[in-house]
Amino acid sequence: MAWPATDPDDVALLEEIRTIPKVELHQHITGSIPVDLTWRLMTEHKLAPVETIEEMERLLVLQEEETGSLLSYLDKFHYPHWVSQFYENLAEVTFRIAQEAHARGVKVLELRSAPVKHTYAGMSIRQAIVAVLEGLNRANTELGMATGLVVIGMRQMGPHIAKILARQAIAESQHLHERTGVIGFDIAGAERGNPPGLFREAFDIARKGGLGLTAHAGEDEGPEMVWQAIDELGCTRIGHGCAALADEELVRRLAKDKILVECCITSNDQTGAVERGSARTHPIHRFLEAGVPVAICTDNVTVSGTDQLRENLYLAKDERYSLDDLARIHRGAAGHAFTDQAADALE
Repeated sequence: MAWPATDPDDVALLEEIRTIPKVELHQHITGSIPVDLTWRLMTEHKLAPVETIEEMERLLVLQEEETGSLLSYLDKFHYPHWVSQFYENLAEVTFRIAQEAHARGVKVLELRSAPVKHTYAGMSIRQAIVAVLEGLNRANTELGMATGLVVIGMRQMGPHIAKILARQAIAESQHLHERTGVIGFDIAGAERGNPPGLFREAFDIARKGGLGLTAHAGEDEGPEMVWQAIDELGCTRIGHGCAALADEELVRRLAKDKILVECCITSNDQTGAVERGSARTHPIHRFLEAGVPVAICTDNVTVSGTDQLRENLYLAKDERYSLDDLARIHRGAAGHAFTDQAADALE
């Protein structure tokens, strides 16, 4: 699963994939800051822990010997948090992430952020949200993208903090403002010991406030986590959801209720959420066969060393799919976007 592509056939195919209007519904800001930008901000703020950008890259991008564990994967978010504690930096990295996505044909971009993780140097939760929205609004204006922010409550910080975040997310929600705003609410972080049901009150607040609901579930634990996200939290989208395949009744439920699964092929391989080494056996194929709506997502562009071109290439090289099939998947995903600008953006 080496990247970037060096096979001449892959290079030509990638250029065809680039022309497909794409929908990105699951991408984290902190895990997607380009290495060169992190390095520049690190050196400007005299925070660089190493001497060269090459050494910095190894700290930011998951290495082969580090794969196979979700906790090892999450450890890669350590240094990006150092440079995203300042309002202007957070706005800048958000816009740069949008630029990189736009260059790969992304028309609809829903970014995710855990605001409380950006408050350690004095920013308020509201400032941490508005800084991201500043970058996204710039992407709307300068790049013509449909964008929105999904606010994350981190499981390890507990249900009370999640409720505070849900209320603050509503205050900055898109339907209350003329410009791009918060469009959704999510929980993320280690699943073990932190079942979705504990966060029901936070999701009740978010739903009553008009936010779309999604949750990381079934990535590091079993299908019961997905069931809870659907039945107890009311989620209409599921992040990763790999474990759902262990429960055929759950797969039928996802298909019946048109609950979209945000699929992240490279990331799932790296964290050990799926059998390692073969994109051909990723759950996305079974979901598609069963009629479950899916979105092709990157999760963390920098940590995973991926982008929308690579994630789509996995399917494009599979004889089961054509480029028209990929375009249909993205059009279908647009119908599940939380931003109300998605459909127009693909036209």
